[in-house]
Amino acid sequence: MAVQWIKLLGWKKLMLILMFICVSIYTSACGRVTETEAGSMPADERSAILNDALANNNQFEPYFSDVLNQWKQAGYQDGNETFQVAGGGLSSHSERSNYQIGSYSGKNNVLVWNNKLTNWVEYDVQVDQTGLYELSLNYHPIDGADGGMQDFRPTVMAVTIDGKFPYREARSIEFPKLFRDELPIKKDKYGDDIRPRPQRIDDWIERPFKDNGGMYSTPLLWLFEKGKHTIRLQTHESIVIDTITLKPPVKVPDYSSVRAEKEFSKPTSADIIEVEAEIMDSKNDVELQLVVDQDAFMTPKADGRQIFNSIGGTRWEKGGEAITWRFSVPEDGQYKLGMRTFQGYQSNKRTFRTIYIDGQVPFQEFSAYPFDYSSSWQGITLGSKNGEPYEIYLLKGEHTVTLEATNSPFSDVLKDTNDVLNILSSVSHDLSALLGGEDDPNRTWDVQNEFPGIPNKLKIILDDLKIMKNELLSINGREDNNSQVIDGAIRDIEDMLRYPNDIPYKKSNISSIQQKLVSVQQPLSQSPLQIDKIYVAPAQAVMPRMEASYIEKVSNGFKQFFRSFTTSRQLSANDDQVVNVWMNYGRDYVNVLQDLADQYFTPESGIKVKVDLLPQEDLIVMANAAGKAPDVAIGMTEGKPVEMAIRGAALDISKFPDFKKVAEKYAPGALVPYFFDGKYYALPESQKFNILFFRKDILQRLGLKVPNTWEEVMDILPTLQQNGYSFNIPQDYFAFIYQNGAEFYTEDGLSTALDSPEGFRAFKQYTDLFSIYGIERQVPSFYQHFRDGDMPIGVGDFNMFLQLSVGAPEINGWWGIAPMPGIKQTDGSVRRWSGGGQQASMIFEKSKNKNESWEFLKWWLSAETQERFGSDLEGFYGITFRWNTANVEAFSRLPWQPEELNVFLEQWRWYKDMANVPGSYFIPREINNAWNRTVVDGQNYRSALEEAVLNINREIKRKAVEFKFIDKEGNKLKGYDPPQINQPWEGAVKYVR
Repeated sequence: MAVQWIKLLGWKKLMLILMFICVSIYTSACGRVTETEAGSMPADERSAILNDALANNNQFEPYFSDVLNQWKQAGYQDGNETFQVAGGGLSSHSERSNYQIGSYSGKNNVLVWNNKLTNWVEYDVQVDQTGLYELSLNYHPIDGADGGMQDFRPTVMAVTIDGKFPYREARSIEFPKLFRDELPIKKDKYGDDIRPRPQRIDDWIERPFKDNGGMYSTPLLWLFEKGKHTIRLQTHESIVIDTITLKPPVKVPDYSSVRAEKEFSKPTSADIIEVEAEIMDSKNDVELQLVVDQDAFMTPKADGRQIFNSIGGTRWEKGGEAITWRFSVPEDGQYKLGMRTFQGYQSNKRTFRTIYIDGQVPFQEFSAYPFDYSSSWQGITLGSKNGEPYEIYLLKGEHTVTLEATNSPFSDVLKDTNDVLNILSSVSHDLSALLGGEDDPNRTWDVQNEFPGIPNKLKIILDDLKIMKNELLSINGREDNNSQVIDGAIRDIEDMLRYPNDIPYKKSNISSIQQKLVSVQQPLSQSPLQIDKIYVAPAQAVMPRMEASYIEKVSNGFKQFFRSFTTSRQLSANDDQVVNVWMNYGRDYVNVLQDLADQYFTPESGIKVKVDLLPQEDLIVMANAAGKAPDVAIGMTEGKPVEMAIRGAALDISKFPDFKKVAEKYAPGALVPYFFDGKYYALPESQKFNILFFRKDILQRLGLKVPNTWEEVMDILPTLQQNGYSFNIPQDYFAFIYQNGAEFYTEDGLSTALDSPEGFRAFKQYTDLFSIYGIERQVPSFYQHFRDGDMPIGVGDFNMFLQLSVGAPEINGWWGIAPMPGIKQTDGSVRRWSGGGQQASMIFEKSKNKNESWEFLKWWLSAETQERFGSDLEGFYGITFRWNTANVEAFSRLPWQPEELNVFLEQWRWYKDMANVPGSYFIPREINNAWNRTVVDGQNYRSALEEAVLNINREIKRKAVEFKFIDKEGNKLKGYDPPQINQPWEGAVKYVR
């Protein structure tokens, strides 16, 4: 019978039929789902699954937009009365609040609130009518009373009503200071502009309570039932409060309504007013910076020089950042606005600005006005989609126009992205529980029937991703990079849902989708825009030309090309009349240091200094070989000074008589990387720390204490992991080596000491945390996980602190820092040794101005200069660029909160880096290889480390022979003898507050 079928059909047709049958069987076994089955689900079922998925991830209240919708559905209306509370009329305060009630800057009965720690004050308000209200604060900035450099940060407050946060955004509301640039702009020796310092505007500021991310273009609303209520303001910054006002929400009409209500005046005959954008009246963040642009139509023209001729760009992209310009019109009438802008930062993505005229949004269309993407400068007349300019009625006299960055059109997409990431995290946890840590490719699954929660969560994700993509297309009018990333995630989810029984094998796909969506969050919350000029023109006037012609662009391009061959800015060296300094930072850093040297060092010492920008650190090596090295190099990476010293290029600065006096200002462990062959070749200028970060709210909810030792870390891990959380430990072995009493080298430095009993114990502890205790092996962004709440505790560095301080205002006050966990000693103390990384300053051996260079180096690294330098940097760029100086005295003068400073100072006592000897570059490589062999491949920790020790010793010996510390027969000629640091440094203790 079978033979007859074969003859009838033929072999080829029979094989096709069999393949079809096999595919059908496989599809049935895999539980293939059709597109219809993978679609939407009933709302109540979706809500139940969603609540379950987000149960462990939602650490905060709902978003304001969700709460506002609930209030409106419940029938709450806008209030129609105004209530005001005096700043001096507080009803209660925290125990440690440091405040006075009195007069300040022309106002009486105000609250002068000097904060050093997190404190709160409360105000009682009697509301006569239930409704939704706006809150506004009339305040005055004030610096803390503890001295030190000026604090440029805004005052960030957590606001509760009757002891509760009504929504997530209430946890962090910013009240910024106002600044303007110091004019006129100074020029350097090349004729380039020097970035002006910010000057704080000391005046009273009236500001509504707004979200700090620019997610809403209107102020936040607050529900007050009829009766008495308590408003609590909590902050750790200082501020003066005049009044708190409750008032009805401001209703902004649309443009057509404004136009219909206003009686239009006759056309004006005024000239077009041109406002140079770089000449601003005020800005609410020092990070808003002037920009140099070489476009052919810029005013003033840069012509190849560094001339500040515009403002903004990527320095004006955070929601809520605002710039105000002042102008005057000669007569009453209708005017229109034009701008020359550049918005070419994210392909096809629109940027939005809230536009205020005299402090008010004139109509709804200005609540979030779009600026389309363009790869070149464009002239824009603000108007409707059909090209009709918006006309604004202005009275004769002075006016202001303010542009505030807003991300409100993207707020729903960002909120949905966060929810999708939380659901994906829930799916990842489900798969981990399902697999039990082992992937068995031979096991078969019936996920659709036995574990329906997993595909159901993926269906919700799929629906949300499609909505998000459509919203982005609607906002931008076309596809951009972000919508394409989301489209890729949609395809990934569809593939998983098509064969749900294969989902357990695709856990890595979930991680990949998470990374894709995380990559979308930051671009969507950024709104860069650069402005050259603002035009205020009579309504009937023709706008001037605002874009360069083709011929102008071509001509400018040729000029730029030929200017690239000029030598006016080449690095200088071998000038015996000055101390030549090469600085391995940005040009603004160079200008700041040159300005400080001209202002303070040269007048005091009589020594002239020329500071140049070193674009690449490796140029130092080539310059030295060519005999063109400078006198001093600043910003060198930690290993570069000894690398230069080995080749005879670095000067031994320890031979100067006062070196020991200067070196006493630094932790001994910070000087170790610059020691070689009995001499010191550099001094640290900046220093990082590894410290412990923890979420106060999550640990409190779990009943966990902040761990002080690694043993306590291991004790809290089960509770964290049982609740879906994790602990972050970077692959940094320094702490474990040093805390266990091990060293990287033997006393003579000619071999590694990692094969000591202490070294094996340290490596075992280090690897056990990953292989036995289940610490995440790779964490792409501890900052993001910490912010989201799924990794509420872990080790991070100084940059992590700055990131959280600037980029995570919604958890302000709900996270803290502590010293690194350590190992408890028999006397009860805890050994916390850890490194962190440094940058250093050095003098070159070929310098003809050695003594003058040493005088400059001492001045540059002094507490006074480091404080001034740090103050200028933070004034230009904000807290993101806080200068982590290695001078502990200068560091203590920065505007820290005492609890922050004391943690850094405690860790400073235990700071210890690794010495650099020839061949030491093998140590990190081989330890990482040993870690991989142990944690990833499952090799015994001892054999893995022994292999690493063998390779390290082989390389150190080879280099020792090369540099004649060991002869060719292996006999020791002399040792490196690196310093042995066994006791914590007490020099930081006196700065503890």
